[in-house]
Amino acid sequence: MHGLMMRTPLTITSIMRHAQINHPHATIADITMDNPTHRYTYREAFERTAQLAHALAGCGLNATDRVATLAWNDHRHFELYYGVSCSGYVLHMMNPRLFPEQVVYVINHAEDRILFIDPLFLPLLEKLADKLPTVQRYVVLTDDAHMPQTPLPGAQSYESFIAGHPTAFDWPNLDEDTASSMCYTSGTTGNPKGVLYSHRSTVLHAMGCCMTDAMGVSSKDRLLPVVPMFHVNAWGVPYAAPMAGADLVLPGPKMGDGQALFELIEGHQVTCALGVPTVWLALLEYARKAGGKLASLDRTVVGGSACPKAIMDEFRDVHDVRVGHAWGMTETSPMGTINTESRRVAELAEDTRYALALKQGRGTFGIEMRIVDDKGEQLPWDGEAFGPLQVRGPWVCSAYYRQSEGQQSHTADGWFDTGDVATVDEYGYMQITDRTKDVIKSGGEWISSIELENLAVGFDGVAEAAVIGVAHPKWFERPLLIVRPEEGAEIDPDALLASYKGQVASWWIPDAVAFVQDIPHTSTGKISKRQLRERFADYKLPADGG
Repeated sequence: MHGLMMRTPLTITSIMRHAQINHPHATIADITMDNPTHRYTYREAFERTAQLAHALAGCGLNATDRVATLAWNDHRHFELYYGVSCSGYVLHMMNPRLFPEQVVYVINHAEDRILFIDPLFLPLLEKLADKLPTVQRYVVLTDDAHMPQTPLPGAQSYESFIAGHPTAFDWPNLDEDTASSMCYTSGTTGNPKGVLYSHRSTVLHAMGCCMTDAMGVSSKDRLLPVVPMFHVNAWGVPYAAPMAGADLVLPGPKMGDGQALFELIEGHQVTCALGVPTVWLALLEYARKAGGKLASLDRTVVGGSACPKAIMDEFRDVHDVRVGHAWGMTETSPMGTINTESRRVAELAEDTRYALALKQGRGTFGIEMRIVDDKGEQLPWDGEAFGPLQVRGPWVCSAYYRQSEGQQSHTADGWFDTGDVATVDEYGYMQITDRTKDVIKSGGEWISSIELENLAVGFDGVAEAAVIGVAHPKWFERPLLIVRPEEGAEIDPDALLASYKGQVASWWIPDAVAFVQDIPHTSTGKISKRQLRERFADYKLPADGG
């Protein structure tokens, strides 16, 4: 017997219609190259989205054809999020920070038909255009007055592309399992892999974001997603905000500018900001120098990599801002876990509660997780056992796009192997201890590079830290601490290493410190351990007579 309930499809179009009817006066404020103070309402945004849909309909596209973007977080990119997917095409958000050869690979692999490009990325595309046989049209995200000269064939401005079209559109009735958008992984090993989202998975993920024990998005919020819209749907914020009726503040090309972010937060009274730790380092550094306080900000969501305790302390103690750790990946849409305090944990001692707050958090409804041993047997949630983290759920990928070898990332019983090593405690709080490929194995025992990095960043004068394993004749490998000091800071390496005593097991303490002027990052802002291992491949530890 089936229930007698309506089968209303879960589509991104339903989010748009809901926002138009229930939240037409909520606003989107953003920075673009041609207008640093742009602001309009959801009603106006979706009227322009309808114009975009009409323009796309005249381009000869077929259902599920791919339409790509190379763009920052701004209102035109927001319109593309809805205009493309709700028309029945697939929005491919391109990461402009990929290597040029990877950009060519993903455009050709996705077989993109149209490219929408921010003016800042034109030089990149102009060098690659002759290698992109499937691309038939280029649209530059600006108006005619600011349209740069470009040799790209047939290129036109976005405003001229949508101009003159009606502000209403007869949106198609889509099956909820229709593909809606796609992102490619950062491709740190081999070619990037495509993750193809559906309307259903996207709507469920947005609903998950709005839950109180997740991001807790509401109509009272003003959200600042500093995580790029070209990386995992800006963590679902462009969908969750209209669903809840929250205002959006989009930083455009100013995502790494501490002063610009501070002014956006204060100027628009942002209540919730989302981004990776490196972004918050820049914001806090500016606030510190300017003597300013983030008065409106209630909470931040930090993901991409583990948030150092020093950042959490400064947000809490100086700005009265609550930091919510989160974990996810392209393959999980991306929300997997988020750190909110359960009632049981709220009754614990303050130091225990804060120790739990440093972890990546509990699984949200929609995500199941488990940790397993080398034989694939499930490990206990006791806070001590750790092993590969596996997940499954309605917004977790079941396979990679057009890549059969991607099936190796899924177990026979349908779980996705994340490539992370984790532990889960008795309260259900998960903590990433390392990436499988980055874990340091010394004398047969695993050492968490992430925990060592977070402790190092809390030491005075340390701007950024990374820990990698280097060869050792007796222990196979030992941890090397790599530090980028703050400008003008002088750090005593012995004092830095001594600071680990009493905080980690003695055999975890790195054998040496290497000071560098820069630490490389991946296209998504994470520390590139691969590049560091290459750079320090011949490094000799002091114990080796180095």
